[in-house]
Formats: sequence, C-alpha cells, structure tokens
Amino acid sequence: MKNTFQVLMLLLSVTGILQGCGPQQEESASVPPAPAAASVSGTASLQGEILFEGAVPSQTVLQMDGNPECRALHPPGPILGGDVLVREGRVQNAFVYVKEGLEGKIFETSPIPVVLDNHTCVYEPHVTGAMVNQPIEIRNSDPTLHNVHALPEKQAEWNVGLPFQGMKLVKKFPAPEVMVRLKCDVHPWMAGYIGVLPHPYFSVTGPDGRFALKNLRPGNYTVAVWHERFGTEEQKITVAEDEVKELNFTFINR
Repeated sequence: MKNTFQVLMLLLSVTGILQGCGPQQEESASVPPAPAAASVSGTASLQGEILFEGAVPSQTVLQMDGNPECRALHPPGPILGGDVLVREGRVQNAFVYVKEGLEGKIFETSPIPVVLDNHTCVYEPHVTGAMVNQPIEIRNSDPTLHNVHALPEKQAEWNVGLPFQGMKLVKKFPAPEVMVRLKCDVHPWMAGYIGVLPHPYFSVTGPDGRFALKNLRPGNYTVAVWHERFGTEEQKITVAEDEVKELNFTFINR
C-alpha cells in the first residue's frame, strides 16, 4: 500500500511538471502587444514670446554671506536668484509645453541626458525640462558639498549627495509632473525647477523670451506656460500641416 501511494505521488508530480513546461498558447494570446511609440515627425511648429506688462518685481537676493566658500565664487555686490529675469518686456526662464492634445500617444524617451549643474552654489540651469525616465545628469562643479533634493508632489521624492567637485550621478523621474522643485539642504538659497513630461514638446525661454515647439502633427492643442513668480497661463490652438504659427503669452502685473 505504501509503495502504491509513493508511485501515485510521483506520477502526479511528473504530470504537474510537464503541464508547467508545456506551451501557454491561450495565456500568451491574451497579452496585448506593447503600443508602438509615436513618431516625432510632424511638420507643424509653434513659436512665440513670453511677455510681461507692468512694473517688474524685484529679483530675490541670495543670502550667501554666511557661507564664505560660496560667497567667494561670486564678485562683490548682490547675488540675484534668477527668479525674475525680464528684459524689454521679455521673460526668461518660462517653461512652455503642450498640456493637452497628445493623450493616448506614447513617445520614445530621449537617451540624451539633461544636465543639471551645481555651479557657483546655484543650479544651472535654473529652469529645465525632461521626459519621463530621461536621464538627468547631476553635476557638482563647486569645491564644496552639495545635495539635490527633489520635491515632487505626484511621485516619490529623492535626495542625493555630491560631496566632491567633479562628481556626477544620474537620476530619473518615472511620472510626469509640472513642475518639480529642487533644493539643496546644505545651501538653503539654492532652488531650481524641472518640468517632467511624457512627450518632447516643451521649451524654456532664454533672455529673448522666445520659445519653439517643433515637429508637431496637425491638430488641436492646449499650450501652457509656467513661471516661478508669475504663475501659469494657457491657450487653445489649432495647427495645420506645414504651418508655423506664432503664439504669444503675456503676464500682467496689475
């Protein structure tokens, strides 16, 4: 009786192994294929200016006097924070992006790193953008300890240290968010911002206040602009094949 029971258990075990190794046609057939990445090959473009009307607010003055190592990296005089840069009514460091109109499309993430440098104890650039899961290369160009503490509201925060000059490391954001604030816990005046999007249609304005969103497909879009001190604005717009459309935004200080 004992031998019969052992033989029965052995047969059941072998049957289970063979079933586990057999083809899983029904299960495999039920798994949908991964969606193909959308091509960034449209022929339409948006371009324009971010403008400001009214009295321009003062820039934040960075208080570095308590840290001689950082203060020595700057010439004498006030050190300005870069939060309000307006020249002849044109706004620098505004983040412009497509907010709506690309739903359901998946874009291939750029492998080219976005560079964020700790330089003269400020973040350079002050405002930047990246795609979801795009590598962000964080550098320390200063002869002092820095850390980068990311404070998103829709995903996990992270905090990395860069104790040595010349040190580099890479981080990513797994989800979209506009904007993610960055700070340095060692130097409380340091602040930066990064917009994270699931597509490549974003731009940061330079000293001329201009932006460009290229290679769009024809369609209807909502385009938004964010600024650290001035807030947000958005407009709905339609672009046709091969069209280059001008789109301006104006922040007003009433």
